[in-house]
Amino acid sequence: IHRLQTSNAQHHFSLIRTTSPHMIRTAALCGQFTTSVTRRQVSRSFSNHRQQAGRPLASPNLSITRVRRDHSSVATRKVTSAAMATTDSVTTFIDEFNSKYLTLHKSFEDNFWSTKMALAGNSTEDLTRTKQELDIFLRDKANLGSVREKMNSGDASEEQIKVLQVMEKTFKCYIMESEESERLADNVIALEGKLQENRNKMTLGYTNPHTGEFVAGSSVFLRNTMRVNPDEAIRKACFEGLKSIGAFVAEEFVAIVKGRNQVAKKLGYEDFYDFKVTQSEGFGKRQLFEILDGLEEETRPLMLEARARFVKEKGDAALKPYNMGFALAGDVDREQDPYFPFEKAPSVWGKSFAALGISYKGSMMQLDLCDRLHKYSNGFCHWPIAPYQKSDGTWVPAQANFTSLATPSAIGSGATALTTLMHEGGHAAHFANIVQGSPFFSQERAPTSVAYAENQSMFLDALCDDAAWLAKYAKDRDGKVMPFDLVELAIRNKHPYKVFELRRMLAVPYFEKALYELPEDQLTAEKVQQVAEEVAIKIQGGEGTPLMAVPHILSDESSCYYQGYVLAEMSVHQTRAHFFKKYGHIVDNPQVGKDLTEVYWRPGNGASFLDLVKELTGEPLTGSAWVAQLNQDVEQLVQRERQEYAKALAPGTSAEAVLGTDALDMHAVFVHGDHVISDSKSDGGFDHACTKFEAWVNAEFPRK
Repeated sequence: IHRLQTSNAQHHFSLIRTTSPHMIRTAALCGQFTTSVTRRQVSRSFSNHRQQAGRPLASPNLSITRVRRDHSSVATRKVTSAAMATTDSVTTFIDEFNSKYLTLHKSFEDNFWSTKMALAGNSTEDLTRTKQELDIFLRDKANLGSVREKMNSGDASEEQIKVLQVMEKTFKCYIMESEESERLADNVIALEGKLQENRNKMTLGYTNPHTGEFVAGSSVFLRNTMRVNPDEAIRKACFEGLKSIGAFVAEEFVAIVKGRNQVAKKLGYEDFYDFKVTQSEGFGKRQLFEILDGLEEETRPLMLEARARFVKEKGDAALKPYNMGFALAGDVDREQDPYFPFEKAPSVWGKSFAALGISYKGSMMQLDLCDRLHKYSNGFCHWPIAPYQKSDGTWVPAQANFTSLATPSAIGSGATALTTLMHEGGHAAHFANIVQGSPFFSQERAPTSVAYAENQSMFLDALCDDAAWLAKYAKDRDGKVMPFDLVELAIRNKHPYKVFELRRMLAVPYFEKALYELPEDQLTAEKVQQVAEEVAIKIQGGEGTPLMAVPHILSDESSCYYQGYVLAEMSVHQTRAHFFKKYGHIVDNPQVGKDLTEVYWRPGNGASFLDLVKELTGEPLTGSAWVAQLNQDVEQLVQRERQEYAKALAPGTSAEAVLGTDALDMHAVFVHGDHVISDSKSDGGFDHACTKFEAWVNAEFPRK
């Protein structure tokens, strides 16, 4: 799951689990299947998604041969549900299929993490090889045939039919009809691996206009500096640094775009965007943009009105792309910064989720939270082990890896890290609670809906803007709560301009749509960068986020992914409205966690995103709640949030003390590259692991 990144959104995670110390021989597993290469599907990070805009998702993974921690590759735990009553042949088939798929999936994800985190001994060759091995399995027509044979045998129970149907649905997302398509797909994989390697080695940063000194930093560092640095010249230099990404990657990226389109058209799709959306969401590009066009048209007047107000209040220069973020939040972020100490972010995340009644069902999570040289420039959350319940009732818990790019000493890093933890931790909680009979239900790639995955994480990171949540969890290093005056200041400064964030989110899918619709003879490095600038101006009303710097568009895992954030944000507002109407509050409400777990999370990709939204909220998905929020009067919003803030501080209103972080049921490992900082299993629990992480941050990144 990939974290969403736009000019004001720095967080995006993908969860991946730590790997087994034992080498898994994937070739031996593949040997039992006909290896007719069929087709490969884009995988998702939802970094992710989310992520990576202020929340959403790339993906990592940890090389199996490199793992130094003694974690079992598939830790299991008995659950009380009865084993499925089926014939031995179907049971054996499903068990073996699950095991073979999960082994290949984990091998790829381990290498993904190793490469993205720039760990010692990482290999893009191994990443490409394990990706191809996984794709061979998923594209094998013989595997699809075997699944259908069991479905039609008459021996499968109702529950087994359900499992087999999801397997069939998954294989249909990947299988190609010609050897030419297979060859083209493999060629694109190789091109993507090479681009990833070169992008990881890119020397990114900005040149200080006052000293001429080059300051190295990731794209997240550059965005954060643009948001909080009071020096306009520095902010402009950071913007130029971000723009340099487009020129650096454009030539190689053009070849990838051509290759992706060639594969998609061979498969009968209009283009790669149409292919990707159809496989992930279940409907095509045309239907998607009927939805997005409606949202774009409905919010364009709000954007134009907001831009006019912005100029009146801040001056013409405020609309410069390197000034907007600072004009919106610079002073507010600086004043709020002491109440988001970075080193305490993991502890706050854990306590907040525990108070919501969220459990991770025995998951093991590896967290790499701080920025460093050559680390992948977006947060994400991936799963080397997708959880499932075996046919004998044994529970296989998730293993997840997630990452962010915090610079602990930078202003705003604590708030960014905390929002990212809420987001990626939301992804992890969602996938950890998918209780079905196969990892095919709980893996993050197609046919899992991007919007479905991002809805969960974005709902939870949205809590960070609620006055009730800030009253509970926004505290300085001395334990003092953020005063409501600062909460109010943020509302007054940001709420009238929240439409800007919506438009930034929309710009990415509109750019990718235009990109993949370009005739092949017009696909040049210069044209791609030109289109990126034109779309930014059209959708955002003026020059905005360097769209070629958005990491999602480059990677197969997250390309043509961003529309999922838009659909998810629609659902977030609809879901929040539902809970406020049903329960009156969300923060520290265990009933909210219960409803999310039972309705949204448990089914996995066995249910459609749109059906789940309707089941929980009682209404079909629309953008009405989102637009209503954008239109809300500032004075009314301040009054309501003041009341919620006061209620949250009243004695006896928190579930935190009752539940505690032990209720998370999670094994957390904090790492920094190859270095293990703390481990909740060996350090005496989650709270102790967080304390050790806090001490490490204070030692490695001393405050000035």
